[in-house]
This record gives sequence, structure tokens and C-alpha cells, in this order.
Amino acid sequence: MTPKLMLGAVLAAAALAAGGAYARPDANQMAAVADKARPEADARRDADRKPAEMLEFAGIKPGQTVVDLIPGGGYFTRIFSKAVGPKGTVYAVGGPLRPTTDPAKPPPAQAQDTIAADPAYANVKSLHLPLAAGLVIPAKADVIWTAQNYHDVNNIKGVDMLAFDRSVYAALKPGGLFIVLDHAAGVGAAPDPEDKLHRIEPSIVRNQVTAAGFKFEGESKVLANPADDHTKAVFDPSIRGHTDQFIYKFRKPK
Repeated sequence: MTPKLMLGAVLAAAALAAGGAYARPDANQMAAVADKARPEADARRDADRKPAEMLEFAGIKPGQTVVDLIPGGGYFTRIFSKAVGPKGTVYAVGGPLRPTTDPAKPPPAQAQDTIAADPAYANVKSLHLPLAAGLVIPAKADVIWTAQNYHDVNNIKGVDMLAFDRSVYAALKPGGLFIVLDHAAGVGAAPDPEDKLHRIEPSIVRNQVTAAGFKFEGESKVLANPADDHTKAVFDPSIRGHTDQFIYKFRKPK
């Protein structure tokens, strides 16, 4: 068996073990991950984060409008930029910029702003919004994506999650997708307002998002880890980078 066939067999076996049929990322999705302009630190995380499989699950294609909601360091922002190509747009949407009282000591630049200013990612637009008030973007999106952050929105003081999810619904085109990837809490675990573990019980997400009008369309178990007992904070060295994560796909009906 050739190395290429061996790799395909290993990937297929891994997908079956994760609880589903394996769908191969297409050439465009693979090329987006292989982008040489990505930081080396991001590329080193690919084995754990499986970005090509994430692009395939989310159906990211050239020409689309994609929202990277709470993009953090921009790991997915750069990948989305290359996947949608020059005819597509990526909105990197984070919270408000921190105010400064000393002009001589401005806060460090946010990653999403740095990426948007990089000519290599000219299709990225950076937005800073008060997320507790909901999501508002200049154009309707094909895909709204949030990775490891839905639990953070839940923990914003005073946030109305039904209103928030309805704002996501309103920001999508008919038939558009809302993808939620997050660290799983144990079955039946209560919300964690102090965010001690940085996790959320998957059924909370599903119930909240479908209450806003979305149709649950499926899940990927590519990042599932049954060895994670859900009792440790996601930054605990024994589990960091290997938490049990769920990826849910919700569709706005046409």
C-alpha cells in the first residue's frame, strides 16, 4: 500500500472510530490549511485542531461570506480567508476594544486587527461589537462560526442568550449555517457562570440555539476525546489541547 493510501485508510478508520463516516476535505480546503503565510505556531496546532476537517464540516467554499465570531488569536480567521478566496469575505468579530487612559500606553493590537491589516488576508474585515447586545454585520453571512467561545458568551453578565442567538439567525442568509465548536462539560452539568472550567454541556447549546429558530443539522465527533472526564479546566496541562470537544451544525431554514 502506498503512503497516500495508508494515510487515507488511517483517516477513514479514525473517522469511523469517532462515530461517523469520513468526508474528505476538498483541494481548496486543504490548500487553505497549507497556506505558507500562517504563523508556524498555528500550523503546529493543526494535528490537534484538524482545521481541514472543520472546513469540510462547515462547508466553507470560495466566494462565501463567513463570520469568525470571537476569533481570539485568529487561528481560523486566516484559514477562512484563504478558503473563501478573493471573492469571499471574512468578518472577524470580537468584543469592544479596551479603553485606555494613557495614550502613551495603548493596549496591544488585537490579532483580528493585525490580520485585517495584512495584505495576505485582504478579504478579512475586523469588527468590534458589544456582543451582549447581539451580532450585527454589514452583509448577510453564509456561515457563522464560533470555536471554543460559545460558553464565554453564556457567561457575559446580563446576556440574553435567546436574543443573542436570534441575532446570529438574523445575520445569516436563508439556508446559512451556524457552527458551534466548544469544550464539553459532563452530561447534565449546570451552567458555569464563574467560567472555572471553560466548558459547556452540549445539550445547553443545542436547546438554546434551536429555541432561536435554527434547525439542528448534525454534529462532528472529529474532536471528541472519551478520555477527558470533563472535571478539569481546559487549561490544565494534563488535558490542554486534547479536551473532549463537540461541533454542532445548525441551519437557518430557507
